[in-house]
Amino acid sequence: MKQKYLILNDSENKLIKIQEFAELNKEMLSLLCEEEYAHQAIQSAIAAGPEAVIAALRTNNMYPPGIYAEQIAGAVTKLFQSGQSDSIELFYDDVTLLTGNRDGARVTEQTSGESAEPGDVLEDSYDESNTEKD
Repeated sequence: MKQKYLILNDSENKLIKIQEFAELNKEMLSLLCEEEYAHQAIQSAIAAGPEAVIAALRTNNMYPPGIYAEQIAGAVTKLFQSGQSDSIELFYDDVTLLTGNRDGARVTEQTSGESAEPGDVLEDSYDESNTEKD
C-alpha cells in the first residue's frame, strides 16, 4: 500500500496538523485521518527527545509503524525548528518496508501554495527481468 503523510505548520493557530493518506483505490490517495497538535506540546516533546516526539504524535487514530513514526517525528521536528517551510510530505510504499529498505520514504518540503502531484508517487516501476517466458 502506498501512503502519504502531509505535515502542515499552521503558525496562525499555533498547530501542527498531520494528514494521513493511503492508496485505497488504484492511483488514488484517500484521506484516512487528520490529527492536530499544539505547538507547545510539540515543543515540549522535542525538548524531551525523539521518543517523546513519537509518543506525542501517536494517537488511537494515527499509529504509524516504527520506521515511519521515526521519520514523521524527524520531519515534524525539522518543520517546527526551521520555520521556513509550511509543509512537508512523506511518501511511503509498503513494498520498500517489506523488502528491508528502511530509507524508502520520499520527502517533499513545500511552501504555501504548492502542491505535490499524487501521480508522482503512484507511478509503478516494472522490472521485465522478473517476467516468465513462454
